[in-house]
Parts: sequence; C-alpha cells; structure tokens
Amino acid sequence: MNEQVQEKNIYQPHLMEITKVIPETGDTKTFHIQFQDASLRESFSFLAGQFAEYSVFGEGEATFCISSSPTRMGRLEFSVKRVGRVTHALHQLNEGDPIGFRGPYGNHFPLDKLKGKNLLFIGGGIGLAPLRSLIHNVVDTRADYREITILYGARSPQDLCFRYDLESWGGNPTLTIVTTVDVGDNNWKGKVGLVPMVLEEIKPSSKETIAITCGPPIMIRYTLKSLEKLGFTPSQVWTTLEMKMKCGLGKCGRCNIGPLYVCKDGPVFSLEEIQRFVSDEF
Repeated sequence: MNEQVQEKNIYQPHLMEITKVIPETGDTKTFHIQFQDASLRESFSFLAGQFAEYSVFGEGEATFCISSSPTRMGRLEFSVKRVGRVTHALHQLNEGDPIGFRGPYGNHFPLDKLKGKNLLFIGGGIGLAPLRSLIHNVVDTRADYREITILYGARSPQDLCFRYDLESWGGNPTLTIVTTVDVGDNNWKGKVGLVPMVLEEIKPSSKETIAITCGPPIMIRYTLKSLEKLGFTPSQVWTTLEMKMKCGLGKCGRCNIGPLYVCKDGPVFSLEEIQRFVSDEF
C-alpha cells in the first residue's frame, strides 16, 4: 500500500479532479483523474492489478481497478459500467468535477513470473479494464517478453470498450490481436463467436505461455475450460476477482472466499491458488 498517499487515516479519501471523460459504450465511461495536491501527483505509485475506492460525495463509493499503467503516470484512469446508485452518480460527473480517491489496495500481476514468457490476454467487455493496465505495462517494457496475444470480445460491436487501444494494439507489429463479438452487424469485419470458442479456434500454444483473463463470470468459467483443453495448467492461468470487493480493507466481509479476503489477499490470483479454496466453482 502506498503509505505516503494513505497517510494516517486509511478511510479518508484524497481529492482528485476529473480531467477527461470518455464514453466507451452506452453504459460505460472511462475517467481520467489527477490529485488536486500537486505533491501527491509526484509521489503516488501503484502496480498493475491494484485497485482503489472512488467516491461521489453524498452518494457513496465504489471499487474499481486502476486501468491505466504505472509506466504512464501523470494521470490515473478507471472505467465504470453504470449498474447501481454510485455508478449512476459517477456517470453524471464531468470534467473539472471533484472525486474522492483512496488507494492503492490489493496485490498485483506477477511481472517477475511473466518476464521471458509468451503472454496471452483474454478479456470480455469491461473486463478489459484491469488487463489494459498490464498490457500497457508490458508493451512499454516489450523487450522483457516474448509473443503477446490479445483476445478480446463483447456481445456486439457497440459493446466493445477501449476502441482507441484496440486500434493502437492492432497497429503494433509486435502484438497479435483478435477481436470478436457474439453477434455482428453489417459493418462488423472481425470474428463472430463467444470468446472461449474463438480461443479454441486460434489455438494458442501453452508452451512457455501465461494466460491472463478477466471478464464476465460466465466467460471466465468457460474460458478456463478452454484453456485446460489447450494444455494450460492452473499455474499458467491468472485472473482478477475485483467484482467481489466492496470496502477494500477486509472489514465488510463481502469479498470473503474460504479463508481469504479478495481485497487483502487479491484481487489477482492464479487459477492454482483459486482452486485451493474454491474447488466447487472453478
């Protein structure tokens, strides 16, 4: 945890200012924010995979990953799908509005275990948000990794998030990107099919490869089955369980799974770790 940012009161949010709002889909927005305190802008640090609590004053707070990369400081980014009271309030905010921020919390993606490996990113919908932090991180340190493949899917072309990233990654000759939708339209030129089906179609090699996945629970469930068919072992598969978190401090008990609290022991886990305490779900 970044002690300089957290200071003494771990419950007190720091004031941030919204500097940009990007509509991703009809119900999802990405926010760029920066600390109002200039000294915190300089001292703040985090690792890919960590999360924070974001608050709308008078409405409450909600947990989201930091979707920008620690290799690209100067601003922080997080993405919000409109589903409840706080997320509705967040969607009403505009550039220049204040917002509360406390964090970073949680563990992070194991870069030390990824170096020298082939990387396979598998994302669905807004689940690309935590993955893009890591993707930008490894792209910015490209020499540390071998082949990088990104498989991303959504229900329809209109539900694809981070189109600007998809375009940038597609133009990078050192990356392989595959985009798919469940149902296409007359203008769609990419693949059509569920992410697990397309995964089995492209048949990535499991040799010296680490797979990192995030998306809707049903997508993850079947993606894990497809990875197993392709020869991936549980130690080769990583995911983040950020959807199960609430307070971020292990106090509310909402993210308790077996003996663990996702917010304190995660949110990033290998499938091998998950299977130790959730054998009936994965």
